[in-house]
Amino acid sequence: MRTAAEIEAGLDRAEVADVLYRYASCIDTRDIDGVRATLADDLWARYGNADPIVGGDTVADWIDEATRECVWQHHLLSVYHVDLAADQASALVYHTSHQVFRASAETVHVLVGRYHNQLRREADGWKISRLLFEIRWGERRVDATGYLAEVGGPGPQVCPR
Repeated sequence: MRTAAEIEAGLDRAEVADVLYRYASCIDTRDIDGVRATLADDLWARYGNADPIVGGDTVADWIDEATRECVWQHHLLSVYHVDLAADQASALVYHTSHQVFRASAETVHVLVGRYHNQLRREADGWKISRLLFEIRWGERRVDATGYLAEVGGPGPQVCPR
């Protein structure tokens, strides 16, 4: 039989993971308001070797600008660890993303790395308060074989209802 504390910790882990997955899926759909909803107001973030960015609004605006020319993007995340301490959490998240930009629509940009996140519980739920994106690999891929055309090309973007 699980104790109430164990059940609460399991719910917290699930809520933390949900925030991290929502952050990525909102980036993919260019839902900048949704991205912003996952971020603490005083967020500190660093993406690769870029200078740190401070503030939830500033980071959301930075993401908006960085992805403005994306035709499509897909972030695949795996939340490997969530460690809890009262209203604080840390998470290790493995990341692979694919992005296609208007200027080179035949090229997929791939990044592989890890997010080292800290989150805190706020009145309206868990928020990312510190984000370090450790980039480990990047490459550009072109479909030289024509495989995408063989399977009917890209799309559809939305499942019909």
